[in-house]
Amino acid sequence: MKIIILNCGSSSIKYQLINMPEEQVLAKGLVEKIALDGSRINHENEAGQKTVFENEISDHQTGMQTVLDILVSKENGSLQSLSEIDAVGHRVVHGGEDFSGSVPITDAVIAALEKNVELAPLHNPPNLEGIYTMQRLLPDVPQVGVFDTAFHQSMPEHVYLYAVPYVLYEKYKVRRFGFHGTSHKYVSARACDILGVDINQQKIITCHLGNGASVAAIKNGKSFDTSMGMTPAEGLIMGTRTGDIDPGALLYMAEKEETSIKETSNLLNKKSGMLGISGISSDMRDIEIAADDGNHRAQLALEMYAYRAKKYIGAYAAALGGVDLIVFTGGIGENDPETRKRILKGLEFMGIKIKHENAASRGQEILLTAIDSKVCVLVVPTKEELMIAKDTYQIISE
Repeated sequence: MKIIILNCGSSSIKYQLINMPEEQVLAKGLVEKIALDGSRINHENEAGQKTVFENEISDHQTGMQTVLDILVSKENGSLQSLSEIDAVGHRVVHGGEDFSGSVPITDAVIAALEKNVELAPLHNPPNLEGIYTMQRLLPDVPQVGVFDTAFHQSMPEHVYLYAVPYVLYEKYKVRRFGFHGTSHKYVSARACDILGVDINQQKIITCHLGNGASVAAIKNGKSFDTSMGMTPAEGLIMGTRTGDIDPGALLYMAEKEETSIKETSNLLNKKSGMLGISGISSDMRDIEIAADDGNHRAQLALEMYAYRAKKYIGAYAAALGGVDLIVFTGGIGENDPETRKRILKGLEFMGIKIKHENAASRGQEILLTAIDSKVCVLVVPTKEELMIAKDTYQIISE
């Protein structure tokens, strides 16, 4: 079964063509700068040959039509015809309380997603545009929605509710939803596969560390808690987001700076985090270079980042009643051994024993701990597209 996986942003489309159940990636790429100057498609075929197509891409439909044309072209194609495409799997950021798992796209599902736009105004509209586009381009091909929030719908009520008047939850669904669910689900299952243990008997803490970052507490294969909340702004310090902050501080800053709600939101989501602390960059690599050169604010940003992640690991170990596995993933979690080292330093009391010859590993599946470590710590590169393909294959095959 050949499945196209789509992750649509406001000006971009990430795509993969995967043959299931073989998990064979036939092609992948990125449509960039939709409706902007310099739009192009970076395409890679199964053999790893990369080609850049510079096209004027006015909207998502034009972008996807061009991708489909590339997939069936003689020079760069992976398909003889579009009739070989059996399904489309979409990454959808916010499913609200409507979806606790992946579902076939129907009119009712689309209506629910449109209702949830106000919960994710930056993400759900382009996700929906991807669905509308494929309905027009491949009207007879079934589509499946896979939600970032769905995995966390197993959180118990006392975990996901905020201590605000309950009526606000009833009226507006003011609660914690969590994100990165597809990644947390994939790496927790994959870590258990690597170790040959039953996920239904494990207490796992997964750390998805990238420009956006979150930690999840996973008990017996189900999400019990996660650091992101009603929006992705809660939890860990991120590239440009504050993470946890006293709401009173927000009110104080808004009053002093005389900023509107929109301006305050922009401050919290785009000007804070590692960028705001360091004053240098939101990129961990740039900050580490500056820290090595003695820049105090860069050093401070790194210390704050590691401390926040360490605190969540400790809190989730308590919430789970112990921990068997800790998994690092995401761009930073997979490729930045120094950040992992800063986070794990001081957690030796949990019985963590790092195998130092593995500690510097980048971008590969690896066990970081020694054989006698009470807690196993692993690096597992995330494969969200593969997780979407698996869910889509399972649903379409039923």
